Amino acid sequence: MGDLMSRVNISSGGPFEPVYGYSRAVRVGNQVHVSGTTARPPDDAKDAYGQAIASLEIIGKALGDVGASFGDVVRTVVYVTDMVDADRVARAHREIFGDIRPASTLVAVTALLRPELLVEIEAYAIIE
Repeated sequence: MGDLMSRVNISSGGPFEPVYGYSRAVRVGNQVHVSGTTARPPDDAKDAYGQAIASLEIIGKALGDVGASFGDVVRTVVYVTDMVDADRVARAHREIFGDIRPASTLVAVTALLRPELLVEIEAYAIIE
């Protein structure tokens, strides 16, 4: 990836990236920041567990695009629109991360970008 301060922006091709002016992920040096990620159609019609899995799959691809993996993730932030879904979302998180066990925060929010969205996840990784 070149010198420690080189910057790589990754787009997932999602429709909101150019509209709102952000990247799906940004790698600077050995740090990777993955933007808040939600399920896309048709996965956005699934329950909170299904949306969390879909979001994490998008995050996994973004990580791979900059040479990282779930094993490099040190922190996640998870937003849910209803705390009743916390256990389902936690199950998805646990299935993906297993023994990696990144630091994580789960926050209830009033709403996400579209009313059918129940879960949004951010991830932060450090590549050795």
